[in-house]
Amino acid sequence: MKISKKLNDAINAQITEELKASNAYANMAAYFNSLGLLRLTGMFFEQSEEEREHAMKFVRYLLEVEGDMAISAIPAVPTKFESVQAAFEMALNWEKDVTSKINHLMDLAIEENDYPTQDMLRWFVNEQVEEEATMSHLVFLAEQFKNHTPLMIESHLPK
Repeated sequence: MKISKKLNDAINAQITEELKASNAYANMAAYFNSLGLLRLTGMFFEQSEEEREHAMKFVRYLLEVEGDMAISAIPAVPTKFESVQAAFEMALNWEKDVTSKINHLMDLAIEENDYPTQDMLRWFVNEQVEEEATMSHLVFLAEQFKNHTPLMIESHLPK
């Protein structure tokens, strides 16, 4: 089975986005580490790895459907953050952007009656619900504890 060029190109672009997110979360982990927030450091390193796994899931799919895989240059991402809350808000905005891009991929797959790609993308659609909820919760915690030390956020993270 061959995938359409339009959908193939869009998936390649998504691979780049996932790798960019992986880099961004690694930078956030380093920022949290510099503040002594070790649980957030671990959480964001895990998030970074998860985003890389998402990219590889797309890579493997393209190879399975005999697509052409081509990873573009990964754009630079921020390495400095104004605050813990600003980092969380940036992460939430990225996840919302990824959701939009995954939905666009699904729209293309539906438009092209590409059922295997639709099935593969359903996993990502569901995953984005979790990703946005996680980042929304972190923003909520940062807002609740904005007048306290960021260590308070860590004490309210799930174990």
